[in-house]
Amino acid sequence: MFHTTVARAANRGARVFLLLLLPAFAAACTTTGSGPGTSANAPWPMLSYYQDMYGEIEDNGIVIPAVDVTKIDRQYLRQMVDYPTSEPVGTIVIDPGNRFLYLVMENGKAMRYGIGVAKAGLEYEGDGVIGRKAEWPNWAPTLAMIEREPERYRPLAAGLLGGLTNPLGSRALYLYKDGKDTLYRIHGTTEPWSIGKSVSSGCIRLLNHDIMDLYKRVPRGARMVVLGAGQPQPGTV
Repeated sequence: MFHTTVARAANRGARVFLLLLLPAFAAACTTTGSGPGTSANAPWPMLSYYQDMYGEIEDNGIVIPAVDVTKIDRQYLRQMVDYPTSEPVGTIVIDPGNRFLYLVMENGKAMRYGIGVAKAGLEYEGDGVIGRKAEWPNWAPTLAMIEREPERYRPLAAGLLGGLTNPLGSRALYLYKDGKDTLYRIHGTTEPWSIGKSVSSGCIRLLNHDIMDLYKRVPRGARMVVLGAGQPQPGTV
C-alpha cells in the first residue's frame, strides 16, 4: 500500500511538471522573428495604416491600383527612420546594396523607401542633382535592352506613352552631373513585387505610391548621392 501511494504521488508530480513545462516548450516551437517582414504570420498592428497608405488612388485621370502590402517585406515600405548624417536636409541618398532610398530630414531622421535595383542602378556611384522631374513619363527601351531581351523589348522600340503599362510608372526623377544627364533614373514601377530585389531593367524603382510621395517632397536641383559598396549606412530599421 505504501509503495502504491508513493507511485501515485510521483505520477501526479510528473504530470504537474510536464504541464508547467508545456507553455515554454510551445513558445520555443512557435517563436518567430519580430523584425519587419520576418514572418508573414506575425501580428502586424500597422497593417491598416499601410493599407491606407498604399490604397487605390486616382492621379490625372489614371487609377493606380492598391498595393497588397502583405506581399512585400515590411522593411521596404515607406517609413521614418533614424538617420544621422552630415548630408543636408533634402538630400536623396540611395543605398543600392541594401535596397533603400533615404530622403534626409531634420533632427537626425530620414524618410526611407524600399527600392528595386537594376544593373544600371548598381553601376553609378557619386553625387549629382535632380535636373528633371516628370509626371507619367514616356519611355523607350535602350539598344542594350533590346539586344539583351529582343523578344520583350523590340516590339516597344518606338516607345510608350506615360501610363499604367509604362515601365517608368507614375513619376521619374533624372540625375544630372555637371549639367549633363547621367541616364540614372529614379522612377515608379509596374511590378510591385520587385521592390527589395535585383531587377532586369531600369535604374532605381519605387512603388508608384512612393515615387509620387518623393516627387512632391524634392524640387529640381535637390542633391542626390548614390552610395558605393562598403560605405557606412547610418540608417536604422
